[in-house]
Amino acid sequence: MAQTVFAQNKYERESRIEQEQFPSKSYGLIQEYLQNAKRVRFYQETDSTKKSYEVKFKKGRLHYSVEFNEQGFLEDVEFKVKERDLPNATWDAIQHYLAKNHSNHRVKKIQQQYPARKGQSVEKTLYNAFQNLILPDVNYELIFSAKEKNGFQEYEALFNADGNLIAIRKSFPPSYDHVLY
Repeated sequence: MAQTVFAQNKYERESRIEQEQFPSKSYGLIQEYLQNAKRVRFYQETDSTKKSYEVKFKKGRLHYSVEFNEQGFLEDVEFKVKERDLPNATWDAIQHYLAKNHSNHRVKKIQQQYPARKGQSVEKTLYNAFQNLILPDVNYELIFSAKEKNGFQEYEALFNADGNLIAIRKSFPPSYDHVLY
C-alpha cells in the first residue's frame, strides 16, 4: 500500500564548486566510478531544508548524478532515462496518476533513482546503480509542469518501482541575487 507525501516546496540553489571543496570522504566512495567519465562537475546544493553535495558526469550514454548529505553520506544515485526505459506497468501507473491529478501536463525529465537504504552497503547501492539494474526498490523522479489556474507550475514527483506516488512538491526556480535586465 503506497502512502503519498506532499512535501515542502522546493527552492533549490545549485553552485558549482571545485573538486577540492567536495567532501573527501564522498569523493573516495565514487572515485573509481569517475574513471573514463566525461564532463565531471561538482556542486553544492542548498534547498529549503538541507545542504548537500553532488557530482554530475556522463559515463557511456548515461548522465549520472550522485548526491551526498552534508556529512558526506550517500543519499542517492540517479541517471536520466526516457519513458521507454521504464517497465510498461510502471510507466502506465505514472501516466494514470498524472492524467488523474494533472490533466494538462508535460514531463520534462525522468531519472531512475537508487536511494541509499538502511541495511545495504554504500558499495552495493553504487554497484546496483552503475550496473543499471531494475530492482524492486528503485525509484523514478519526474520533473513535470502542469497547467494551474494561474499558469504553469513545475513539480518534482517521486514514484516507486510500481509507479505509485511517494512524494510530490512544487518546484520553484532559484532566486537571483542580482538584477536581471
